[in-house]
Amino acid sequence: MKIDCEKIHELAANLASSRGELSVMEVCGTHTMAIAASGLRSLLPETLRLISGPGCPVCVTDQSYIDRAIWLARKEDVVVATYGDMVRVPGREGSLADARARGAAVEVVYSANQAVSLAAKMPDRQIVFLAVGFETTTPGTAMAILRAREESIDNFFAFTAHKLMLPAMRALLEGGRARIDGFLCPGHVAVILGWEAFGEISDDFSKPCVVAGFDPSQIAAGIGEILSQLAAGQAKACSVYSSVSAEGNAKARRLMSEVFVETDADWRALGVISGSGLTLRESFAKYDAARQFTLPETEPYQAPGCRCGEVITGICGPHDCGLFAKSCTPRNPVGPCMVSSEGACAAAYKYEKR
Repeated sequence: MKIDCEKIHELAANLASSRGELSVMEVCGTHTMAIAASGLRSLLPETLRLISGPGCPVCVTDQSYIDRAIWLARKEDVVVATYGDMVRVPGREGSLADARARGAAVEVVYSANQAVSLAAKMPDRQIVFLAVGFETTTPGTAMAILRAREESIDNFFAFTAHKLMLPAMRALLEGGRARIDGFLCPGHVAVILGWEAFGEISDDFSKPCVVAGFDPSQIAAGIGEILSQLAAGQAKACSVYSSVSAEGNAKARRLMSEVFVETDADWRALGVISGSGLTLRESFAKYDAARQFTLPETEPYQAPGCRCGEVITGICGPHDCGLFAKSCTPRNPVGPCMVSSEGACAAAYKYEKR
């Protein structure tokens, strides 16, 4: 289904008389970047706000994880393998890029499987893969760990920070941090979970949850469906994205369940959310960096003036931060939202700075 901007304006105008300003949150970093790149906000009515949520995996990773990853990279026999977005995320004492400049071994990989191959080629080093991401990337980590076991690659470890999307959405609504009238749900995550999985949010909180693809027409269709539901007094989960089924990918979920078990997890800005993370099962403990290395204790830390936590919970936008485009830029990022290719601040700086 596609709804053009004229229809969105009509629906928003009718809703404004009874509900006032509306806020639709996207919980997907790819949506965040696509919205900024397309200039979609400039086409929407003033009574409709698109706000960013915790959809950027790098941005929601808590500070202590970054600091421990840097500590691991500094160990003499360790090579940290990571996706590129993690390299420049600032920690309390710099970033992984800074550590690499001082001699730490940090390798950028494009998949967890590539990190396993690195371990096979370097049997004299301990390869620690920074396993970050939502349900989209978790099956890849699970496959990598199963491969390491099958091929007896004992110098491969995963430092897991995988997160689950639905508990974070619940935490946002239960915490009342920002007004949210509906969710534009992530297509990538929905491929794994299925769009029906978001029904628990729409049922429990009376919020429309619409899965959409990533081009402007798909995003507009998703927004239009949310507004149509609000106008009809409805709140349900559905999809306007043909690549997503109701049931999702059962094989990928079984793979995740075989290797991981749910656990409490610490999120930037949201704190500890019960059952929102994944840790390796006891049978895979030998591949768990958190169990095989004595990691240091770290204190919570937020760079002075940085409002990344408020940006990823919809409380403010990038332009509301006093550091944005001043002391915080892609070249010299203060917070992760300016680093990640899916970060709201990076998107705003690249496409909406003025």
